[in-house]
Amino acid sequence: MATVMHRGQTIPHELTTTAFELPGCTIVQSLGLVRGIVVRSRSVFGNIGAGIQMMFGGNITLYTSMCETARENAFDIMLGHAQAVGANAVIGVRYDATEIMSGVAEVLCYGTAVIAEEAAAPPDRA
Repeated sequence: MATVMHRGQTIPHELTTTAFELPGCTIVQSLGLVRGIVVRSRSVFGNIGAGIQMMFGGNITLYTSMCETARENAFDIMLGHAQAVGANAVIGVRYDATEIMSGVAEVLCYGTAVIAEEAAAPPDRA
């Protein structure tokens, strides 16, 4: 388990989770909802390349790459928002995506910003 970071440091990925608790940590304060939002579209050339890939079937890597980049950007923005409110961890992380118009998608990443401390070790039972 990574050491719980202090205010002003970047929130490491190990202190983000889709769960509502962090193993080895105690959540001492909830700071509320944080989110990151990105709106992406493919260029005309990207759409042409994806159209060619669609003719052959299978994974459309140009769109896969665009979606992965959008999710990563939304996640990073969410972490920045969490850091700005003083969090050192984010729990309950989720993603949502919506097509705004043909070829334009919104990706939202959200979670609960928290302050977590390393849990005390259980006493020895000798």
